[in-house]
Amino acid sequence: MLDSTAAGLATGLSLIVAIGAQNAFVLRQGLAREHVVPVVAICAVSDLLLIVAGVAGIGTVVERAPAVVEVVRWLGVAFLTWYGVRTLLGARKAAGLTAGGGRRTSLRSAVGRATALTWLNPHVYLDTVLLLGSIANTHGSDGRWGFAAGAGAASLLWFSGLGFGARLLSPLLARPRAWQVLDVLIGVTMLAIAVSLALG
Repeated sequence: MLDSTAAGLATGLSLIVAIGAQNAFVLRQGLAREHVVPVVAICAVSDLLLIVAGVAGIGTVVERAPAVVEVVRWLGVAFLTWYGVRTLLGARKAAGLTAGGGRRTSLRSAVGRATALTWLNPHVYLDTVLLLGSIANTHGSDGRWGFAAGAGAASLLWFSGLGFGARLLSPLLARPRAWQVLDVLIGVTMLAIAVSLALG
């Protein structure tokens, strides 16, 4: 059981620790110190739900319904394109930056973006539901839930570390210009991911 949990933790971290739209957003909210708890909670709980679904066998349904994944893919392309363009346009407006180093984001907006960046990403269904679910089921009927617990813990550790640990970098972003650079990087990342999704 412990071996399965450790395997789940390692596999979960290997899949989640990568530059992506969701991670970029969590990092930005952590740096701005805005709504970090709900954003981290949405990302971690969503991952946990998807992992449990994969281990429970929902991955088979996803695998047999490529049209659903295709719809999610194009919704993701549209959202990431909108978010990327919006972020790049916002980076041009130094007046829109606060003394704390970023444009204020409402709780509703932060929650909406975190939810969209999680559930409109087709890779989350392929990686978290299909891949993790398939690997978990190689650990047998007992070990698979230990694997799921390890993978869920990986998500919680990663998003918590990213969201709450980001404040350690805040001295580097004390000036509005630094936030503009960050927004440009995030906007370009979002658009790059949108293009990669569009190209399949």
